[in-house]
Amino acid sequence: MPQSEPREKERYSYADYLTWDDGKCWELIEGEAFCMSPGPGRQHQKLSVSLSNLFYNHLQGKTCEVYTAPFDVRLVDTDKDVSDEYIETVVQPDILVVCDLKKLDEKGVRGAPDLVIEILSPSSARNDMIVKYQIYERFGVKEYWVVHPFEQLVQVFKLQGNDKFGVPDRYGIGDVIPVDLLGDLVIDLTRVFS
Repeated sequence: MPQSEPREKERYSYADYLTWDDGKCWELIEGEAFCMSPGPGRQHQKLSVSLSNLFYNHLQGKTCEVYTAPFDVRLVDTDKDVSDEYIETVVQPDILVVCDLKKLDEKGVRGAPDLVIEILSPSSARNDMIVKYQIYERFGVKEYWVVHPFEQLVQVFKLQGNDKFGVPDRYGIGDVIPVDLLGDLVIDLTRVFS
């Protein structure tokens, strides 16, 4: 029987997560539940639509696909087929790109996306800059973009040979971001932030 929201428990799994039907958006980070409600504001949504459209248009006819929240990303420490009750990290990035289509199923994606974009809001900034940064690095996300809406700034973290994110490249209005991971795609931030 579905429960309306997480009950007090030490650690949760994806199997628990699937039973919550309270209408709120939840994420699991190493078994701990985080409520993502209330929903994002207007500026956040505007940036999400703008960026996802640029990725979507570029990826037409190519082997990678773009998705937007809410879309479950189930992260596991092993390549083995782990059942839902053992998955303890489920996130919903604002935007993600997956190039290994075998990772996709009807529930979302199982494994690290190639590129993840989080758009900061006052309620999510700490989580996105510290907790999710560490999770995305640990699970091997190749590029992690952090969009600062009010500063009109994007930080691009790229996974290095040591499996750690390097010093981020910083881009502002007037700059273009080359997305080498996806070939010839460049993101014009003047267009994104206008």
